[in-house]
Amino acid sequence: MNIKKFLLLAIICLLMPISVYAEGQSPMERLDDISDEALQMVKFHRYDDARKLLDYFSDQFKGVTVTGQPLTMDEVRIINTSHDEAMEAAVSPDMKHEERINKLTKFRLVMDAIATSHQPLWTEMEGPIMTAFHQAREAAVNGNSANFHASFNTFLSLYNVIYPSMKIDVPVENIQRLDARIKFIDEYRSQVLTDSQGRVELDKLDTDLQNLFANIEDDEADPSLWWVIISTGSIIIATLSYVGWRKYQGEKDVRKDRSREHKD
Repeated sequence: MNIKKFLLLAIICLLMPISVYAEGQSPMERLDDISDEALQMVKFHRYDDARKLLDYFSDQFKGVTVTGQPLTMDEVRIINTSHDEAMEAAVSPDMKHEERINKLTKFRLVMDAIATSHQPLWTEMEGPIMTAFHQAREAAVNGNSANFHASFNTFLSLYNVIYPSMKIDVPVENIQRLDARIKFIDEYRSQVLTDSQGRVELDKLDTDLQNLFANIEDDEADPSLWWVIISTGSIIIATLSYVGWRKYQGEKDVRKDRSREHKD
């Protein structure tokens, strides 16, 4: 077998595990992909294409639930509610583009939380959520009413995007504690701005939010993905070793030929 044929075989072997990994998607992972495609369509203002994808999702989801996909009643309700909101965003004649994206993002995060057993995508919202909240807290401390209201409204909007997917991954008692703190601060904004006890509630909410994101387990590579990586590495090493050995043998043969020529 020459080097070219060996490299071709190595490439085929390299692609095989990746293909198997892709084909090994679960029904929920495929539905997750559809939700992501719908979000991308909305980002590019292709609302009708997003609607078609959401219709297709509905048909596929019915098949998945009928075949006994292990979903709780709460999970089914969360999926249906977020899907309805996404469909509303796709078909609305006058909804703002940013609001459409928020609703499709909410749906996308829900499907990711359902489909993955590792670190969910909604945790990637930690940065903007905590930034908006810290700006609101700082404004409250400084007595800046306008900045407090604006920053806290931004925080609420972002928190609302991840809320349904949070409910899939976070214990109900933690959700209830967050709900109570956020509701109190939202309803008694003027007290938060003027009363030290109100600011204590902001500090407590800050701690709860940090714990929320910290307690979600770190992402770990899927075992099948690690198998792909290890297999890929082994093939590359074997290929390089073979090529190196052939090169060494070729140089060795050249030296032998030269040695014979000198003797002759």
